[in-house]
Amino acid sequence: MPDLRYPIGAYVRPVSLNAAQRADAVTQIREAPARLRAALGGLDESQLDTPYRPDGWTVRQVAHHVADSHLNAYIRLKLALTEDAPTIKPYDESAWARLPDVKLPVDVSLRLLDAVHERWLVLLESLTEADWTRTFMHPESGATRLDQLAALYAWHGRHHLAHVTSLRERMGW
Repeated sequence: MPDLRYPIGAYVRPVSLNAAQRADAVTQIREAPARLRAALGGLDESQLDTPYRPDGWTVRQVAHHVADSHLNAYIRLKLALTEDAPTIKPYDESAWARLPDVKLPVDVSLRLLDAVHERWLVLLESLTEADWTRTFMHPESGATRLDQLAALYAWHGRHHLAHVTSLRERMGW
């Protein structure tokens, strides 16, 4: 049985990305909101409240998590562009996934994701070669280059999309 936690495989952090790889990552980030919206389309409340794996988050929690995570990535990008190797604040994703706002309709987070991505993409598409090498410091994973951030979030969108689509497939939804 495949590992339901990582339906597209675990993230492997690249050392750096070339221009074509960066462009591909930006394209994947651009497509993430629409793909998630499509994957969630037509699900009823019971389906949205179904965990994508045993002891995993519900589909609703996944949708809200993606918005939370991508909002944090956008802020991290802005910090790295305006400060010299800033130390960012990590957050407890599991604790955030249990807060009362995760009971909201998924459309709330889909609208947030659309808006965040609209702004995020303006920045990503404006980066110079030198900008892509700017870094922020993560207390747990160390220095992260902006091209690595793009690679991570290209993967992140596909990763959580696959949680939803693989559950739909397994359940025949």
